[in-house]
Amino acid sequence: MAIAFSEPALTLPDHTQLPETDGTFVKNFQEHPQSLLLTDSIRPVLDVLHPDGQYAIGQDCGIYWRLTEPPERGAAAPDWFYVPNVPPLLNGKMRRSYVMWQEIVAPLIVIEFASGDGSEERDTTSPFAGDESKAGKFWVYEQAIRVPFYAIYEVAKASVEVYELVANQYQRCTPNERGHYPIPPMGVELGIWQGQYLNQDLPWLRWWDKDGNLLLNGDERAEREKQRADRLAARLRELGVDPDSL
Repeated sequence: MAIAFSEPALTLPDHTQLPETDGTFVKNFQEHPQSLLLTDSIRPVLDVLHPDGQYAIGQDCGIYWRLTEPPERGAAAPDWFYVPNVPPLLNGKMRRSYVMWQEIVAPLIVIEFASGDGSEERDTTSPFAGDESKAGKFWVYEQAIRVPFYAIYEVAKASVEVYELVANQYQRCTPNERGHYPIPPMGVELGIWQGQYLNQDLPWLRWWDKDGNLLLNGDERAEREKQRADRLAARLRELGVDPDSL
């Protein structure tokens, strides 16, 4: 359903005029590390996709899709999302929120971390059928913002569901032979990885490349380089060369 605005575009509020929080706190101790892990490991891929640096990543930030009173009712706040081909700063200012009537470009992927039974993340309630104050997250991403890929991650179930927007409706994706969900525009796959990150051993949501290689976070990349350096130093010593003299 297309969104129509009756007021002239110049009268619409921008990201500096809209609330950046609704004053609630709903995060558990896993969600912040999970967002960091997603961002840290995908950043090298996005830097290649966008050599000009024109992309934005939001974490629990508001996406305003319609004007309401209070304004927060017209916003969704995904736990993680990526928008291609937009400046990381807006008019030289730090982004406070993402405003659809100001930006036009929709996020390519939105990820929600289900903290309950997942019903909120799968809510298809339309705000134009009955209670206009309520709009289900699923409906907002599918019909209002039109996000091409929507993922619902449930750490308690060690699972993730991915939906793709096809002919204006979400279709649930089927995992590949590795149990991962390809996101073709990014050249990556999304799936579950069991392991330890920031002292928590949990089933984390992670990225892989299209060949099934895990995308490493910064600490993992540093450890891999250290191991390579140690192996090279050991080989040089076998050849009678002191690596510290090079």
